[in-house]
Amino acid sequence: MSLRVRAKTGDGYHALESLVGFADIGDRLHLAASKAPSTVEVSGEFSGALTGMAPQDNLILRAIAALEQARGQAFNTHVVLEKNLPVAAGLGGGSADAAAALRGVMQLYGVPRKAPELAEMALSLGADVPVCLASAPAWMTGIGERLTALPDFPAADIILVNPRVRMPTAEVFAALQAPQDGQSAQPIPDGWSDLAALCDFLLAQGNDLQNGAISLAPVIADCVSALHHAGAKFAAMSGSGASCFALCEAGQGAHVGAAYRAQRGQDWVQVGRLIGAGDTKIDEA
Repeated sequence: MSLRVRAKTGDGYHALESLVGFADIGDRLHLAASKAPSTVEVSGEFSGALTGMAPQDNLILRAIAALEQARGQAFNTHVVLEKNLPVAAGLGGGSADAAAALRGVMQLYGVPRKAPELAEMALSLGADVPVCLASAPAWMTGIGERLTALPDFPAADIILVNPRVRMPTAEVFAALQAPQDGQSAQPIPDGWSDLAALCDFLLAQGNDLQNGAISLAPVIADCVSALHHAGAKFAAMSGSGASCFALCEAGQGAHVGAAYRAQRGQDWVQVGRLIGAGDTKIDEA
């Protein structure tokens, strides 16, 4: 939801400072025990983007393999991935799928969720996977490994849009136009009294990658502008783009989504609810 980029770390990653939120919009995973080695079957609107992907590039299979290595046993699982989110879209869909696979396989095979190696295993899969394990409001620093749980967000609807443009993360970071060392660190937020306070915080924090991403794909600016014109309380690019998100009062999301579609009917648009730590149901069977 917000993203400040700091200097590079010794291993070449950028240190980040980010407010992370989740919506009740996403991919769905269906898991079943199998006698054969683990496989992933893909369905859904964006399944074509993953067709032919090599196993070593599939985050779900890598997550299962990491769990097998850590626990020293096989967890043969057939996974059906309903790919509802666009790929390379700045929404963390792949990381969320990997985290869901870890949670799902552990539940399927009775592996304790508090296994000591879980956090390190998640980080080895990607910087965003640890925060996706909890799928609740969090303040994320470092390269994604330092997480602080936050209070619930105020009630709000969220609109996700994508102009059907893929944005390679490495290219967006290369186009970074914001200073990396001159910004003072933001104290961990202690909560927001209402949606207006949350929007003010997000506006102050911003997304350091947004201007660079717009230089690569100017249509991102058009999406943000259309969201504002549709009546959103706040709108910005999500992550490294090209997806954008908007917040509005609870119950107003359908109206804002419809107004956006009237302007940009070719885009992918989904309306949902901003979720908080108190109402996530990530382990629901």
